[in-house]
Amino acid sequence: MNFQYKARDPLGKTHAGTLEAFSREEAVQLLQRDGFQVLDVREEPAELTLLPRGIRKSEIIYVTNQLAIMVDTGITLAAALQGIAQQEANPRLRSLLLELKGRVESGEDFSSALARYPAYFDATFVAMIKASERTGALATMLDRVASYLRKELETRGKVRAALAYPAVMLVVAIAVTIFLLTFVLPKFEPLFSRQDVSLPTATVVMVALSASLTHYWYLWGLTAIGLSVGFVLGRRTPAGRRGLDRLKLSLPLVGPMFRKVALSRTIRTLGTMTQGGVSMLDAISLAAEVSGNQLYRQSWLRVLEQVTTGNRICDALRNDPLFPSTLVQMIGAGEEAGKLEYVLQKVSDYFDQEVESSLKTMTSLIEPILITVMGGVVGTIGLGLLLPIFSLSRAAGG
Repeated sequence: MNFQYKARDPLGKTHAGTLEAFSREEAVQLLQRDGFQVLDVREEPAELTLLPRGIRKSEIIYVTNQLAIMVDTGITLAAALQGIAQQEANPRLRSLLLELKGRVESGEDFSSALARYPAYFDATFVAMIKASERTGALATMLDRVASYLRKELETRGKVRAALAYPAVMLVVAIAVTIFLLTFVLPKFEPLFSRQDVSLPTATVVMVALSASLTHYWYLWGLTAIGLSVGFVLGRRTPAGRRGLDRLKLSLPLVGPMFRKVALSRTIRTLGTMTQGGVSMLDAISLAAEVSGNQLYRQSWLRVLEQVTTGNRICDALRNDPLFPSTLVQMIGAGEEAGKLEYVLQKVSDYFDQEVESSLKTMTSLIEPILITVMGGVVGTIGLGLLLPIFSLSRAAGG
């Protein structure tokens, strides 16, 4: 936090300015340590902005990487946090770093301080730092955490980018359909109604749909809002999340991609945690939490129960259809050879490549499919408009 101060130096000259400190008491101590007589210290008012800037995941990764370098060179953790905070332009992140520094200087473990901010440091982050505190390898673990978070962010960004195009195309298709039915088709209705010509079934359906959208638009709007609210509320329930996750895994084209993303995320977490010295039971529990899919989460929790009773991981995964047999065989080979951490890292790299391959395949296939669907919708509406006109032309010619 920033504090505004007024202080008098040993020569009696008054100074005013701002300084960064964890609390007002720390600000006073800093001024007194430099030989100033404190006259006034107050917290600097926060800047009023319409959209205050938050803390991005990429900024957490950058800070973690910087901490790893500074701690590895022999700088104390508190000094490293102070140094990074002084150069940080994001006021929220700067305040967060100073709060962490204050807690570390007060004697609190770094992992415990991080656990107070779950919005920025998840359970995996905290568990790995806690393990490093037992082994004394904080710099190495910070570097490993930064690498883990970077891969996670890259995978998430690639998935979002791949799904953004179909989502935009779907919105455009719906918007074009609504425009044709509510603005274009009504222009032709008077022409159809004045002529004694039987309309094709497709035209009759579109005219009825157009009238419904035009005269009862509020009902359509309320229905859309109701479905959206129901979807949001439903996905917050355990049954709703399970149903949605099951649907995601069973969808054509995107289903295999979601499976590989969940496998890549959980295997990478399991491998990184075990390499960092986290116990296998804790690593499996955290892998279940970061899976992002309720079905995989339940599978990993079942694995946790069986491993707790003395079974091997490969035996617990063997009859689960969510895990490929090749993955189970590789994990089994790693357990037998005593190189499970190495095998898990290799497997996670393999599934990262599989995710990229699935994304390329999905985007290459979904583009022509969406174009075909949009063409079919627009073509159907166009035929519904043109067929009656052809009928009228033939009737007039006859």
